[in-house]
Amino acid sequence: MATKAFFNSMVNWFIGRRIDQIKHFIKHPYETQREVLFSQLFIAEGTEYGQKYGFKSISSISDFQSRVPLVSYEDFEPYIEKSRQGIPDIIWPGQIKYFAKSSGTTNAKSKFIPITENSLEDCHYKAGKDLIALYVNNHPESELFQHKNLRLGGSSEMYQNFKTKFGDLSAILIENLPYWVEVINIPSKKVSLMGEWESKLKAIITEIKNQDVGSLTGVPSWMMVLLQRLLKETPVENIGNLWPNLEVFFHGGISFIPYRQQYQKLMGREINYYEIYNASEGFFAIQDRSGAEDMLLMLDYGIFYEFIPMELFGQDQARTLVLEEVEVGKNYAVVLTTNGGLWRYLIGDTVKFTSTNPYRIKISGRTKHYINAFGEELMIDNVEIALKKACESTHAQIIDYTGAPIYMKENETGAHEWIIEFYKKPFDMESFVSIFDEALKSLNSDYEAKRYNNITLKRPIVHQARPQLFYDWMNSRGKLGGQNKVPRLSNDREYIEPLLAMNQ
Repeated sequence: MATKAFFNSMVNWFIGRRIDQIKHFIKHPYETQREVLFSQLFIAEGTEYGQKYGFKSISSISDFQSRVPLVSYEDFEPYIEKSRQGIPDIIWPGQIKYFAKSSGTTNAKSKFIPITENSLEDCHYKAGKDLIALYVNNHPESELFQHKNLRLGGSSEMYQNFKTKFGDLSAILIENLPYWVEVINIPSKKVSLMGEWESKLKAIITEIKNQDVGSLTGVPSWMMVLLQRLLKETPVENIGNLWPNLEVFFHGGISFIPYRQQYQKLMGREINYYEIYNASEGFFAIQDRSGAEDMLLMLDYGIFYEFIPMELFGQDQARTLVLEEVEVGKNYAVVLTTNGGLWRYLIGDTVKFTSTNPYRIKISGRTKHYINAFGEELMIDNVEIALKKACESTHAQIIDYTGAPIYMKENETGAHEWIIEFYKKPFDMESFVSIFDEALKSLNSDYEAKRYNNITLKRPIVHQARPQLFYDWMNSRGKLGGQNKVPRLSNDREYIEPLLAMNQ
């Protein structure tokens, strides 16, 4: 009892201390971000990149923006390749030992994102602690520390390259976790790092089905696959009966909107759901309020943020905005300067601010995952809300989907074509499509204008996918499990054509 009391007092002390620090950056966002930037510039002024762009003499944020270029992965890749060869002091002091391999959405086949000791400790691991701190601060009655956390990470092992290692981000995080963290996580490190997805699923189920689980952490789509298979191998009706102490699912990677109803059914009772926003490049935001649909932008993780209004994205000399310049409700492309050695790096995500006091965001899409073949500027957040309305009205539930344009031909207007895999089919497909279409019109004035009298866009074309279509397609691409995601939108037909072919 004395040991437990001491542990609880230490946990409460840490949580209280960290909550105070979070309140500080909420109160002083601009000072916090300025301190982050100039700390990074000071640390890296002696690197090859720092000397090239004169980090030592940068005296203001505007000076930094005018002197250091915006870069995509392709622009920055030569510096990353030097670092991958073990050459020190290229983009960050010393030798960078780890690189997170990510397919991403760049033109490169694979991205290798640098992971420094600073980014591990001051960003990724710090965020993991903050997630718990914010959750327990909202739920002081929580018994999270008395039960296991089921994590479902990537399916990649670590590989050696010269003097450096690369692999899935989750593999790097797991390899470097302290022992005491491993004690509360399941499955074991060995199983977590298995490469082949189907074998890994079986091994995970064997390890977890008799455990006492209090929390889940992972991507909603892949966690659902695991939990559905787990139920097939146990005599219980739902996950809530299997794990009576389960209280929260920490999720990220994709929108939770299409999965919420299915999780409620899987659980058989109410649990808490907390969203996170992270990537190989860093950890950015955490849901800080129960039931909220936005996340608190974390400003003291060694990441300096800039934002490009999406109406200006892709234009030469487009000016980036800092926090004090952003507006609620607008879409912005995210630019990062990180303690992982990335400098004014376009991550490819778009966000929308829901509040500027404090700074809270929602992920609205990807700079390359949208449909704008006819000037409609359709983003993922529009689609998710419209699909939710269509599902609610027709009692449908969705597993996965993707959409793409049908281009105009002679004497023919264009359209959007969708392929949707339903967990529960709509009671009337025509009604589903009509409600979806009308909801998109109400959410997006550009889409509404293009749909007017079918002048530019016809009514959406929606195909029902056969069972497991998206799973089979991802398998055919070698992208099962982990952080792999089904592309929701595309401005071309790269994804939808093979899906339609496999759906026959």
